[in-house]
Amino acid sequence: MSSLIKAKLSDICHMTDLFDTSLSSLSRIADPVLEMHNVNLVIKRDDLIDPDVSGNKWRKLKYNVLQCEQYKNEGILTFGGAYSNHLVATAAACYKAGLKSVGVVRGEELTPESNDTLRRCKDLGMHLHFVSREEYHLRDERYYHEELLAGFPNLHVVPEGGANYWGMIGCQELIGEIQQPFDRIVVAQGTTTTSCGILLGLSEHQKLTAVPALKGFDSFTEMHSRFGKSGIDTETIEQLLEKTEILDAFHFGGYAKYDEVLIDFMRMFHKSHGVQLDHVYTGKAMFALWEQIKLGRYDGESIVFLHTGGLQGIAGLEERMGEKLY
Repeated sequence: MSSLIKAKLSDICHMTDLFDTSLSSLSRIADPVLEMHNVNLVIKRDDLIDPDVSGNKWRKLKYNVLQCEQYKNEGILTFGGAYSNHLVATAAACYKAGLKSVGVVRGEELTPESNDTLRRCKDLGMHLHFVSREEYHLRDERYYHEELLAGFPNLHVVPEGGANYWGMIGCQELIGEIQQPFDRIVVAQGTTTTSCGILLGLSEHQKLTAVPALKGFDSFTEMHSRFGKSGIDTETIEQLLEKTEILDAFHFGGYAKYDEVLIDFMRMFHKSHGVQLDHVYTGKAMFALWEQIKLGRYDGESIVFLHTGGLQGIAGLEERMGEKLY
């Protein structure tokens, strides 16, 4: 870890968590496929941390929430789509911390009653600010943040998905919770914040496998940029990325897209192992992992699969499918 990260982290590590990450247990998976290839697989159950702030969501929000305390901000302003797990998590975390929350939502035709996700945000006290898709494209521009803060003053701006330095550092901490040896950790990838944080926590021999949820996503370029913005030098970035494998052929057509093959696999996995997966991230990541294991690519390895939550979105999927998923 760079000296810059160590210095910044030491200033805030004394603060107390709002959510108990010790609830994220390790579940061992027993299966004939794993036995055939001598693979030891455990799932890091971040989905058990909290119903609203589940998976990697609290890890990405933790130090952003604490930034509000340090700089006396009244709350958080962030961004998301109509079915954003990040918006719900932000609303819940701010509610528990006694902070205000504002969600800038893509889709000016929407209302707080448009779906269960937005209703939950409203119930948790989040002010929902609906904007056009054209305006939403400005979400990473500093001048747009200033315009928003003129109407919603004294808030800490958090990028879509919690994708900033503080989100990355929060995700780094999960590696220290895995109290058993492992060779590889597998994670679904959206903004790269979680995968970059994980890389910072890995030891020299351990590897990261990331499964992008987006079609055509340039993972290595995005990860390089994420590290660079955090003050990490190029040589260190290249060393970190050498430990990274990207499986980019398992997006099933693009973000939140799915087909019968994916749905059947998710149902099979739940029936066999009692673990629910979502169709946007964890279902695709586990499908990719399972395919690699069957091909013999990870024979003899001890693997950790990070369950990043996202189960809140299953209700919307079932509504579109017209039937129960599990």
